[in-house]
Amino acid sequence: MKLSLTVLTVLILAMFSTVSMATHRGGLNACLSAASAIKEGYYAKLEYLTVTDRGSEVYEIEIHDKDGVEWELMCDIAKGTIYEIEREVESAADPLFKSKMKVDEKTAAQTALALYPGKLVHTEYEIESNGAASYEFDIYERPGVTYKVEVDATTGEIVEITIEKWDIGRETQK
Repeated sequence: MKLSLTVLTVLILAMFSTVSMATHRGGLNACLSAASAIKEGYYAKLEYLTVTDRGSEVYEIEIHDKDGVEWELMCDIAKGTIYEIEREVESAADPLFKSKMKVDEKTAAQTALALYPGKLVHTEYEIESNGAASYEFDIYERPGVTYKVEVDATTGEIVEITIEKWDIGRETQK
């Protein structure tokens, strides 16, 4: 009887795991297709994230276009649709970023770290699709927990918080 229950439990877990993986894989295919329809180029990085304020799972797909411009497209895994496009620039000194910046990087980092104390391991400078500038800070807390805190460079307010579950690829070294 114990063996039968163990086998049944393993089969049920395997079935749910297979369904979950198929859904996840289907979401990835849909997201990559949606991203390719918006931006041509090569995929440099893929991150699997959870958006904290709504609990949704998303992929952040980094694409480098033929001109070397780095784009980040956020895709809702459940829907397979792109809901946000950001252009990454090299630094806060970039004219697109600097023209909107009223909050310096140190102050913005302090805001992010006050919310999520940890080790600041990476900073990105992003231009949103509406032209707004924002800092994105990767804050390492412990193995398996890296927060990505986006802070508006004009207002100093936190725009979005995600938790990185895994990534494939590399950050571009600037």
